[in-house]
Amino acid sequence: MKDRFKGVIEPFSNGIVKNNPTFRLVLGTCPTLAITTAALNGLTMGLATTFVLICSNFLISLLRNVIPDKVRIPAYVMIIAAFVTVVDMVMAKFLPDLHKTLGLYIPLIVVNCIIMARAEAFSNQNAPLPSVMDGLGVGIGFTLALTVMGIIREFLGAGSFFGIEIPYLSNYAMTIFIMPAGAFFVYGFLIVLFNAAVDAIQKKIDAKSAGQKHHVLHAESAEPEAANNEGGAE
Repeated sequence: MKDRFKGVIEPFSNGIVKNNPTFRLVLGTCPTLAITTAALNGLTMGLATTFVLICSNFLISLLRNVIPDKVRIPAYVMIIAAFVTVVDMVMAKFLPDLHKTLGLYIPLIVVNCIIMARAEAFSNQNAPLPSVMDGLGVGIGFTLALTVMGIIREFLGAGSFFGIEIPYLSNYAMTIFIMPAGAFFVYGFLIVLFNAAVDAIQKKIDAKSAGQKHHVLHAESAEPEAANNEGGAE
């Protein structure tokens, strides 16, 4: 039961931190740099991608034993394109302004390397539930990355937060941060910061685990010695 629970939760947590598509694997760079001029743009693109990830992962996992290996990539593209079409139509109907702002990047979700990578590396080899959790985790990781980048760039470059102008700050906005150069600068800074934090936490976890293992081995080796001492005393 514990192993089964771990098999479901681990793909979810890995997608957010260990295998974060934006800051760890550096995938999906094109939309990451292009549409994060505002926080709302990043959040919307992230949520749209998350929906496609979850749905495509689930369906590909269900059909993994049916789809022939020779045509699996075209099959993945067809499945992903179906869900992207749904997202595109819903956004065009209910969020026309955002749909116009994001423009071509919504249809380009079809060939987003994050979605293709999860389909090929995970969904094609795992059951539906872990695949859904993997898609959810990777989607949340991607959404958080885009949103954080959008917040920083909008705050520094336009003096606003989710479209709400911040008094006085807007007068001192540095427009370079909403330009391509600013996108690369913020992206590089966040990659360094994220990886440094994750590596530092991982080192602490490894050190703690090694300490516990050493303590257990020491206790196990002490038991025979104690038994021998008792036998000698008798």
